[in-house]
Amino acid sequence: MQLQGAIFVLLPHLGPILVWLFTRDHMAGWCEGPRMLSWCPLHKVVLLVQTAIYSVVGYASYLVWKDLGGGLGWPLALPLGLYAVQLTISWAVLVLFFTVHNPGLALLHLLLLYGLVVSTALIWHPINKLAALLLLPYLAWLTVTSALTYHLWRDSLCPVHQPQPTEKSD
Repeated sequence: MQLQGAIFVLLPHLGPILVWLFTRDHMAGWCEGPRMLSWCPLHKVVLLVQTAIYSVVGYASYLVWKDLGGGLGWPLALPLGLYAVQLTISWAVLVLFFTVHNPGLALLHLLLLYGLVVSTALIWHPINKLAALLLLPYLAWLTVTSALTYHLWRDSLCPVHQPQPTEKSD
């Protein structure tokens, strides 16, 4: 893999790094305590999975770029343009969820993102089958994050569904 490959692998991490740098004071504790779902992965697991998925998706975009001849040009416009849009939406979800604390709006963006990733996989498949297949773990992860976001959104609208604190007996 050349220098361009490393850039493609690292590019998806730019958004989360910038979101964290500018909003880290707004992130702490928002999704903890009674709001925490029992089946929610630990924060460290989320970071590990997100890092792996962003790296794999970045590598997949490199494969598409390389198979289309590299450089810049019209053949790259749709496959990598669609990828750029879904990457931007992915970064926007981080802001909506962790900074704005709006799970409803984040859920809408996640559903849009899901459709964009499916579209990207369908566009990439004729260009590079491996690149399209490398998007499948991302779709699985989006399913998990959408389910978590849906439950947080539902609980914020319907207090009946919110987890109730249990009393500890001595």
